[in-house]
Amino acid sequence: MHGQAMSGWLLMALCALTGAYCLLRTRSGTAEERRTARAEALMGFGMAAMAVPAAVFAPPAWGWAVYAALFCVAALRALWFSRRSGHHLHHLVGSSAMVYMAVAMAGPGGAAHGGHGSHAMAAAGGVPLLTGLLLAYYAVYVLRSGARLIPVAATATSGGPATGGAPATGWTTLPELALACRLTMGISMFAMLLTL
Repeated sequence: MHGQAMSGWLLMALCALTGAYCLLRTRSGTAEERRTARAEALMGFGMAAMAVPAAVFAPPAWGWAVYAALFCVAALRALWFSRRSGHHLHHLVGSSAMVYMAVAMAGPGGAAHGGHGSHAMAAAGGVPLLTGLLLAYYAVYVLRSGARLIPVAATATSGGPATGGAPATGWTTLPELALACRLTMGISMFAMLLTL
């Protein structure tokens, strides 16, 4: 999961900052927006913990089991809330991917972050088909999220300062920043899956 130490540190910092911003978003918005922000903060901090370079900290094998259990609970929570919002299906995929990576890391060589998994996963660093499906999902997700960040011309009905609408109340309520955080986590998940 951690090739070069510098890339591990950068990935860890990026995920931690993203998680911190998502945590700030839990203070405002509707109940659904706060619920989504909490799930994204957990994902950001979890990815940051997984990205810590092995030279600094190599968790024991039982640590990966705790990690997998935490994200199993997060996956079940996302499944429950997906009845209300389709975005929680993305959280379900993300939490499941974290469980998959934690299980792969819990194997005999995984405790040192160098190996990736149990006997069945050791040779390929995971189940190649599942890893490929997750990579394809995150590639599409990143491209779709990135395309949504491309500015479009403002229309007369879009609101905002050009038409006299009220500006956003704070930088934590800007939808573009939330989308940028999701894009960042999607890219980070793709990078982590690539090294699996």
